[in-house]
Amino acid sequence: MALSHPPSRAMEFFTFAWIADPQIWLSLVTLSALEIVLGIDNLVFIAILTGRLPAHQRSLGRKIGLSLALITRLMLLATLAWIVGLTQPVFEIAGKGFSWRDIILIAGGLFLLYKATVEIHEMVEKDDGEPDRPEGAAGVTFRGVVMQIAVIDIIFSLDSVITAVGMADHLWVMVVAVVIAMIIMIIASNPLANFVSAHPTVKMLALAFLLLIGVLLIADGFGLHVPKGYIYFALAFSVAVETLNHWVRRRRKRAVAG
Repeated sequence: MALSHPPSRAMEFFTFAWIADPQIWLSLVTLSALEIVLGIDNLVFIAILTGRLPAHQRSLGRKIGLSLALITRLMLLATLAWIVGLTQPVFEIAGKGFSWRDIILIAGGLFLLYKATVEIHEMVEKDDGEPDRPEGAAGVTFRGVVMQIAVIDIIFSLDSVITAVGMADHLWVMVVAVVIAMIIMIIASNPLANFVSAHPTVKMLALAFLLLIGVLLIADGFGLHVPKGYIYFALAFSVAVETLNHWVRRRRKRAVAG
């Protein structure tokens, strides 16, 4: 655990001894990649939620949401001892111990299920020709969207930070990996959000992905650990199939136009 190392090791970053250490570089690259993967669900949620804002506020909302996610992760990394305490059981039900981490994951999973179900309901029940409800929607405010993003950021950040603590021995490696992942996510946020909003079928896939993530969080909170790789594989496969569908439709349109 990073807190157990002597201060001299914590200052290793400033001596630049890590430059010649391949293990440090491997740890940094691996953890950065993992943080990006773990941040996909957060990024998808932010893209869908900010899609409800007026067009001129969406980009700002995504940047603020991801910035809040970065701040949350850095704050959690700065309190590693508190993070470890969150994994200790605080009460038992039928012989099963529940920690604060479990409670947060279950609550976050339920929140994701609720939000994804509401979005899917609106997409399915919307009348043909009726526009989506992004701009000027009743009950949708910039502050409200940012607050919802801040809440879900805590859920995803907790999972991300616990993973980082388990993979790296150096606190600065965790911090740098989180910052790199967030910079890449901020750069990718606008193209991803625009693509999702422009393709209703992709948005439906993203909402189904959030449903799966919600179930995964709840299961994790109850002690049933399902590797996220299964979820990401299902998402990647679905996106690949949808990409082929788009490619076939484009070829048909060109053939008809020709």
